[in-house]
This record gives sequence, C-alpha cells and structure tokens, in this order.
Amino acid sequence: MSEHTYALSADAAEFYESTFVPALFAGLARRLIEAVAPDIEESMLDVACGTGVVARASTAGRVIGLDRNPAMLTVARRERPTLNWCVGDASALPFADNAFDVVVSQAALMYFADGVAALREMARVGGRLGLQVPGRLAASPGYVALAELVARHAVPSASEVIAGYFAAGDPDRLSAQCEEAGWRIDHLTTWTSATRLPTMDAFIKAELLPLAGHVDDQARRRIVADSRQALEPFVTPEGEVAAPLEIQLVVGRSR
Repeated sequence: MSEHTYALSADAAEFYESTFVPALFAGLARRLIEAVAPDIEESMLDVACGTGVVARASTAGRVIGLDRNPAMLTVARRERPTLNWCVGDASALPFADNAFDVVVSQAALMYFADGVAALREMARVGGRLGLQVPGRLAASPGYVALAELVARHAVPSASEVIAGYFAAGDPDRLSAQCEEAGWRIDHLTTWTSATRLPTMDAFIKAELLPLAGHVDDQARRRIVADSRQALEPFVTPEGEVAAPLEIQLVVGRSR
C-alpha cells in the first residue's frame, strides 16, 4: 500500500484527530515516547506524523513533524503551533545526515510504498529509532471480528483495506526490515492495546470511514445490523467498545 493511498481530506483529518487520536493513537504515542525516552537536550523527528500526536507527546527539546498530507499538518499546526511541521516524503527526508538524535514513526510503516527505503532514510538522519505499528491481524481479535463482518457484506477490496492496517505487523519481517535498513534493534516488544469508542455506532462509523470507497449504502446497512452480535464480546457493560489489537514496538540505534 502506498503513502498516497492514505491521503485524507480536510474533513477526514479532522475526524482522525477528534476520533482516532483519543480512541487509540494518543495512548500508543505515550507508550512510544516512554520507550524511546527523548531528552530535553535532544532533537526528534516524527515521520508520517499525521496530526502530530507523537510529536505533541515528545519530551525532546526540538521536535519536527513530517507528513505527506497537508490536511493532517493543518490540524497538527492548530493543535500545537509551537512545533515545526513540514510536508515531506518518508523515502526522501529533506534533512542532512545525522540531523536528529531520535526518529520516530507510529502507525505508518504499512502505508509506505517501500518500507525499507523509508527506514533507511530514518537511519540516515537519526541516531535512535522508535517505531510502532499494528501487529498481526490474527492476534487482534477486535479486528478479526470486524474483518469477518466486512467480508460478509462488502466487496473484497474492503477486507484488503483492513488487512492493510496490519501489513507491517509480523515481528520477524519487521525486524528483518529494520536491520536491512541499517538499524540495530535494542528490543522489539509485542503488546496489546484496544481501540476504544463510547458506543457501537461510534465504532462502526469510525472504522467504516477509511472504507468509504469500498462499502456501498446497502453493505453499510448490513454491517451496522450485524455489528452488535459480531462485536458483542468487545462491548463493556456501559456500552463502550474496546476492540483489542496487537501492537509491535521497536526501539533501536543506527549502525
């Protein structure tokens, strides 16, 4: 899947920030920053930063967020105008060699056209790596249930989009890619998070947004009708949905 595939409109970028950041990505960002532990004396680059959730959580003294999507960066600038935000391509970072102490990227590697090339660029400009991606679909029960629901009612390309979220999540392949790109892995941690939304309707609305071009109105109605039974194991007594998914977290150093 290419980076361009994940391009978002202004409305979608706003929805990402208001919905997906509190539902999942803010918690992941805190864990990533804790793992890589940038110091106030250090500089950090957040590659494919989206609306800047990791950059905003950073404890580094100098932080730059880079993304190909201007709509994402518009939101990032509004949320934290004091940080530096720039448009750029992960496979051709517009920075000098060794420009940063730390380079991080969250929930983006699976969307790069060439993951190794992007990781190699990160190794060129940075000394330490913090990389976090969704893990394996089979180890993410909330999304197994969602994928099965979508597969029953939508065209095959919709299931391919969901599978694409987890395309970088095999730990052996992820390790090999990082090492090929010039990173020495200090540790790779597999852990379980969850996408948390207050109602089933909110969860289905959020998860179907990236599938908009693949799910017609009839399929959407069928998915909504079946969602309560299919996703019942992940609903709390208060009605909140907490859909578990595996996460891979890599911390390393450039060689």
